[in-house]
Amino acid sequence: MSALTGSVRAADRAGAGLVTRLALHQFRYDLRAFLRNRQSRFFTLILPVLFLVIFANVFGSHSTVKVAGGRIDTSVFYVPGIITLGIIAAAFVNLVISVTAQRETGALKRRRATPVPAASIIAGRALTAVVVALGITAVLLAIGWLFFGATIPGRTAPALVVTVVVGTVSFCCLAFALASVIRNQDAAQPITQASMLPLYFISGVFVAVSVLPRWLVDIADVFPVRHLAAALLTAYNPHTTGAGFAWADLLIVALWGIGGLAIALWRFSWVPLSR
Repeated sequence: MSALTGSVRAADRAGAGLVTRLALHQFRYDLRAFLRNRQSRFFTLILPVLFLVIFANVFGSHSTVKVAGGRIDTSVFYVPGIITLGIIAAAFVNLVISVTAQRETGALKRRRATPVPAASIIAGRALTAVVVALGITAVLLAIGWLFFGATIPGRTAPALVVTVVVGTVSFCCLAFALASVIRNQDAAQPITQASMLPLYFISGVFVAVSVLPRWLVDIADVFPVRHLAAALLTAYNPHTTGAGFAWADLLIVALWGIGGLAIALWRFSWVPLSR
């Protein structure tokens, strides 16, 4: 009996190892595909940089923003705000558009017909989003430090990394959920932009919530964009005491991700929906 149990455990470990190796292989493929796609590179990597440079220079000159514990330069405030935009672009907007396009052209159906497990395909896409999100975060942090004197306190740096990862994974789940109900690849980009742009303005990405009407902030509090931006600002805020983890905001973002995962498991299809 013990020998049989040992054989089962060894088979489980071998299966898990195979799924991991295939996920890493899928990750390398997806990352190369992303880097070769000019539209994806622009909207995911270049556009957040342009937003940071424009907003910080136009609205950040000689002004401050009220945050928890005091005030910070507006140019400094925009760094975590635009990082929020970069994470959502990498993990949500780009993923919704690409997954919908691949499903409607039959690419996902053909890939699903291969021996590669579905878990490896999904994990590879999620890992690509996490790496791209961390990359754009590093770029925006460097630009904020070099040109606007914005630095992140060393004690809160781990909180920033954790927040980026939690936000990326959660928005990946939401991306698969939204992709499962979009029936036309031409509609994917307008739907994602229409759903995100208003939230950017009321969630502390483009405009500080301290200057917004309370009722708009109350609406924003329902959605994960507001809480991701707040968690990143907490980690980036020089007035923050302690390790900088915004546990309540991270919990809400994670719950949205779990809800998105549940919808994706229920509704997601590997075959085109428009046929």
